Amino acid sequence: QLRLVESGGGLVQPGGSLRLSCAASGFTLDYSAIGWFRQAPGKEREGVSCISSSGDNTNYADSVKGRFTISRDMAKNAVYLQMNSLKPEDTAVYYCAGARRCSWHYIDFGSWGPGTQVTVSS
Repeated sequence: QLRLVESGGGLVQPGGSLRLSCAASGFTLDYSAIGWFRQAPGKEREGVSCISSSGDNTNYADSVKGRFTISRDMAKNAVYLQMNSLKPEDTAVYYCAGARRCSWHYIDFGSWGPGTQVTVSS
């Protein structure tokens, strides 16, 4: 089964930073757009950021624009989400998933990873 795996979550104080990684096992990410989504308890899963297969195009939700940066490393077959100036409202389980092209609709994505917990709290 083709799946992605997220890592890098944890507990961080407000204003802190985390770097999430999304890795694939057994297949290449080269031809896929990769999206990061998050889901907080009792809330809908929401799109955070997406990067095109070439890496030339990136998209961010308004709530994270200017604080988060998405990137991909073809050689390492991985996609990253650098999160700076974290806020308590960023607390959620973060997921990565693949699609043919970037979209804000999680239904367009597949190969979901199990997620990684990010908790922003003092």
